[in-house]
Amino acid sequence: MKSPLSAITAALLLAVAGLSQASDKITIMVGGIEKQIYLPAKLAEQLGYLKETGLDIELLSEPAGVNAETEMLSGAAQGVIGFYDHTIDLQARGKSVQSVVQFSQAPGEVILVSKAAAGSVKSPADFKGRTLGVTGLGSSTNFLTLYLAAKSGIKSTEFTTLPVGAGSTFIAAMSQGKIEAGMTTEPTISRLVHTGAASILVDLRSPKETEKALGGTYPAACLYMESAWVNAHKPQVQKLANAFVKTLRYIRTHSAKEIADKMPADYYASDKQMYIAALESSKAMFTDDGVMPANGPATVLGVLNAFDKSVQGKSVNLANTYTTEFVKAAK
Repeated sequence: MKSPLSAITAALLLAVAGLSQASDKITIMVGGIEKQIYLPAKLAEQLGYLKETGLDIELLSEPAGVNAETEMLSGAAQGVIGFYDHTIDLQARGKSVQSVVQFSQAPGEVILVSKAAAGSVKSPADFKGRTLGVTGLGSSTNFLTLYLAAKSGIKSTEFTTLPVGAGSTFIAAMSQGKIEAGMTTEPTISRLVHTGAASILVDLRSPKETEKALGGTYPAACLYMESAWVNAHKPQVQKLANAFVKTLRYIRTHSAKEIADKMPADYYASDKQMYIAALESSKAMFTDDGVMPANGPATVLGVLNAFDKSVQGKSVNLANTYTTEFVKAAK
């Protein structure tokens, strides 16, 4: 018969083991997991690459990247799959965060204008007095909308940005006249253009179009994490990098149809062929190997400096906003 002391010791050991297992779980928040710009997240899971790491990885979704960022900063998640520009904005606010795998080299987004407003909104110079949809205030869609307006001489106080999410909520906001234009992603873009409810005003889906609109390569979707967590968990970060680099290689070497066949059916929004066509036209936004484009960070800083008061006048060390250590060592 075990003594009471032995029973207590055994119970304590089990509790410690349970806590250890819980601490091994890695939660990654995605700023809208169904968006094609964040395709590598769900695709890595669907292909079994996340499971191959041996880590307990959970992918959760928030409608906007700024919400996902908040979850990470609060400690509810260890990483975010969102836009690289948040790492610069956060550094300017005193937070050390870095991209560890760079998924894309273009935003993969467009500004759509509603059918009703198409006759009067011909460029960002016409944003004055308008209500524009973004995924969330402080999100990358908000950042880029503010930049395009500022570039055309329109101040942020001269128009309104309304957080409407993406997918059905964005479509509803436009159809109900709550927004006259807005920035969104695939497959929302194709759903609205296909029905004639909206047309493309500014296209940021390819590196070429992005360079024309933003002045250079614009690294966008990535896996970013707090620098302190990265430095304390390098083996885990390396395994994550291995999985996502392998996924990016899969995207590069497979057709849009082959990729779509791996995705959950509800991601197609009832039109798989439209999903495939949208992916085929925007696959070029993804990097081949997860490495940060050499001239990309400077472009992003230049964009944020045009309107972001949190960044303006601050000394930002771009070298601390990303690392290529893990992707270059990826198997």
